[in-house]
Amino acid sequence: MYLQIRFLQIKFQSEFKSAFILSLFITIVLHSSLVFSEQSLTSLSKAQPAPGFSLLDMDGVKHQLSDYKGQPVIINFWATWCPPCRAEMPSMERAWNKIKDECIAMLAINVGEDEDTVFTFLGDYPANFTILLDQSGAVSEQWPVRGLPTTFIVSPDGQIVYRAIGGREWDDEQLLDQIRQIK
Repeated sequence: MYLQIRFLQIKFQSEFKSAFILSLFITIVLHSSLVFSEQSLTSLSKAQPAPGFSLLDMDGVKHQLSDYKGQPVIINFWATWCPPCRAEMPSMERAWNKIKDECIAMLAINVGEDEDTVFTFLGDYPANFTILLDQSGAVSEQWPVRGLPTTFIVSPDGQIVYRAIGGREWDDEQLLDQIRQIK
């Protein structure tokens, strides 16, 4: 009787380990495909004019979208309380370091928060690209933002040509090449 029970325990453990390893493998494969798919930009079926704006940066300098006419512009809508926004900020800084000399602008528009909150956040997540403040949320309401973070790629002629909903690894070369191609 003991041998039968012991045999069943060993058989169960072996089957359980096999099932666990298989489910772990499937999870890794699915996660990898999700991560890979998240690195792309969604092309808009029909490009649309980017709504203009005038916002202040962290130094109180006014920026208008029209200031960037003639170059691709990455416009990221984000907030400090948003976990995917926080997660992608270091990759945005790395991307900026790659593209800053390529005549591509990067603007991160904080939605609904005050300057002190953003300043504190930037102490933990340094950014050398332009951070703009949309404290009232009026600018984000004019854009087709579907949650945070949402990022738009504006062509040199002022058309929204790509959108990314959710976080990305912005320093991914394939993703950056999509942006470089619209120059």
